[in-house]
Amino acid sequence: MYSTQVSGHVNAPRTAVYQALVDADAIARWRVPDGMSGQVHTFDAREGGRFRVSLTYDAQSGTGKSASHTDTYHGHFAKLVPDEQVVEVLEFETQDPALGGTMTMTTTLTDADGGTDVLVVHEGIPDSIPAADNETGTRMALAHLARLVEGTR
Repeated sequence: MYSTQVSGHVNAPRTAVYQALVDADAIARWRVPDGMSGQVHTFDAREGGRFRVSLTYDAQSGTGKSASHTDTYHGHFAKLVPDEQVVEVLEFETQDPALGGTMTMTTTLTDADGGTDVLVVHEGIPDSIPAADNETGTRMALAHLARLVEGTR
């Protein structure tokens, strides 16, 4: 298991960014790497509240962790600090022991340069997932988040 850190800047206030972190419709739009589509099945944005999300490859050549072309994960919100931080504990729905285990994703927001700096820390990522893939997917998602909250998407 390993950890990654990815950061980005969004030209929008922390309040707008935070709302996109705790809104199911927004999650389905931005927390999706390029070449995939998202579906939010369950989403209760409160501490202890549960969520379940699927990401499906648009091309049939993509290989999913949970099904042939889909990554589904579920978990709960461990900590919510409005306009500052979201801590999610999650795990893939898979029979593959190499992809099993609980991961923690902490998203921290800070004021910077007229907007918001976003830091995403993933902890407990299974070794079978290449770090470069995790970082690339997170960078893509942060770019989608920026477009969404900046009103350019």
